[in-house]
Amino acid sequence: MGAQEEWVRNAWYVIAWSEEISQNKPLGRDILGKSVVIFRSPEGQVVVMDNRCAHRGFPLSEGRTTERGIQCGYHGFEYDTTGACVHVPGQWRIPPGGRQRTYPVVESHRWIWAWFGDPDLAETTPVPDTHWMDDPDWDRVTHTRLIGCNAGLLHDNLLDLTHESFLHTSTIGDDAVFENGVTIEVEDNVVSVDRFMPGCYPSPLFAKVTNAEVVDRWHTTEFQLPSVHVIHAGVVEPGGRREDGYRFEVLNAITPAKQGQAWYFYAFCRNFEVGNEEMNAVLTKSQGTVLDEDAWALEHQQASHDSSAAEIDDVLIAQDAGVAMARRVMNHLLSAEREPAAQLEPLLSQPEQGPDSAQSRVRAL
Repeated sequence: MGAQEEWVRNAWYVIAWSEEISQNKPLGRDILGKSVVIFRSPEGQVVVMDNRCAHRGFPLSEGRTTERGIQCGYHGFEYDTTGACVHVPGQWRIPPGGRQRTYPVVESHRWIWAWFGDPDLAETTPVPDTHWMDDPDWDRVTHTRLIGCNAGLLHDNLLDLTHESFLHTSTIGDDAVFENGVTIEVEDNVVSVDRFMPGCYPSPLFAKVTNAEVVDRWHTTEFQLPSVHVIHAGVVEPGGRREDGYRFEVLNAITPAKQGQAWYFYAFCRNFEVGNEEMNAVLTKSQGTVLDEDAWALEHQQASHDSSAAEIDDVLIAQDAGVAMARRVMNHLLSAEREPAAQLEPLLSQPEQGPDSAQSRVRAL
């Protein structure tokens, strides 16, 4: 078996879409190795709670919502929105230890975020900016996948987009992706991987939506560790300004479910053909294909890792500069949680590791 994946807990993670959570039916979901139930109070407040009744461990997600909170579907124990047991059928006394743990939650721009670490830190930590999901000047198509791989493989996949040239040949892939190198920048817990592809033939998808024969193309993956990738991407006529081109903001929220499984919440936002349902249909289909291809490749990788008797180190190349740096930042965050009182050496003062080439550089801002 490969190594167990470790997760940063003092962070916001997307756990659902707003429209998935109603006042009628609780939703059970595995998040960071634990089962939680997500539901709305009669006032519309989202609640995230451990998904087990204190009585016999029956999943609360199989129960029903009530005026006070949620009721277990097995013996009727009822919990309010703070997790306190407030009713036991047949007796007035509430047994000690009946409280269920609840977690800080924020609903922002159609995503529901939860915090599974120190709750005091959640109060001072904003959720990442994803305003494109409900900005009237942008349109979007969305997908959700539960993929059979560790979250780390999904992060690597988004930081090294050269796989587009080979895995996504019918949609977003073209030779320009692997022919042009990347520039890496790091600021706090954000790793950015920028690639500019001047004067290239557009990929099949971009050719279809732009009718262009030659374009300047770019994509910058901004990884806001430990969970969110915002890819600023687009195409424009050669020599044109990016702000005048066809622009995309691709939002990728990666949330570990449990060992060997991760949630992938995805939005492909655009600044053109807003409200065009035919374009929405084209992009829904193409991006669904992209995600299915990613899942296919990542699940094969996970199976390969799982079949290994010991952890096998990857052989990294120049295009993996962003992957190497993001792994360092992730390990730094994990070390800080394991040893909060320790004086950790500043990340960017550590010796450089990983690939190096004229096309790949790291700049500390």
